[in-house]
Amino acid sequence: MDLHRIVEALLFATDRPLTPKAIAHALREAGKLSPSPETVAQEKADHGEIEAAIEELRRKLEESGSSLMVQGIAGGYQLKSRPEFAVWTNRLFSETKAPRLSQPALETLAVIAYRQPVGRAEIESVRGVAVDGVLATLLERKVIHVAGRSEQPGRPLLYETTPLFLELFGLKSLDELPNADELRRLQPPEPPHALEQQQLDVGLVPADAASAPPDGPDRPQDSETSPATD
Repeated sequence: MDLHRIVEALLFATDRPLTPKAIAHALREAGKLSPSPETVAQEKADHGEIEAAIEELRRKLEESGSSLMVQGIAGGYQLKSRPEFAVWTNRLFSETKAPRLSQPALETLAVIAYRQPVGRAEIESVRGVAVDGVLATLLERKVIHVAGRSEQPGRPLLYETTPLFLELFGLKSLDELPNADELRRLQPPEPPHALEQQQLDVGLVPADAASAPPDGPDRPQDSETSPATD
């Protein structure tokens, strides 16, 4: 049996992207648990052979005019219907879609995606609002995770996106983010306390003025509020 047909069956049977490593594991397990000339012949397929089989499957689906396609997502592959059929598939599965993220959550997620690993203070300096509650929501949805701690004073937590983020947005890798290189090079605005300290260092602001509390209300909060995440 052709390897690309086995790969097609595996991609059809799963609801998550399969990596070449996961496919190789399935081939080995089939050879051990259900030994036959066909399963034993395929159990030693290496990653190069599996990638070639995936590419052959992609080509055959394209040439046959199939409504299905192989899509690279989060380092793996998934069998999906082509975008032009969404008008029908969306009607069928509209009730099972994952809950939508709010606008504040999407904006915060975008900052993390382009600047990761990134701390809460930098996210807030870009967005101009407190993001504690939004971060908690994104952590709960498993689209971000704690990637470690910064070397800055206080060792604040750093956040990164997860493979689930790539899967939900249909991205093969972070390099597929629009204008990724350009946006990552942009510097966020300095938080007020950092600018004040720089001015104090060069004598532009008197020391007693720098120590005074700022006028006006506290920094606004996003609508999604919850206990702080770090």
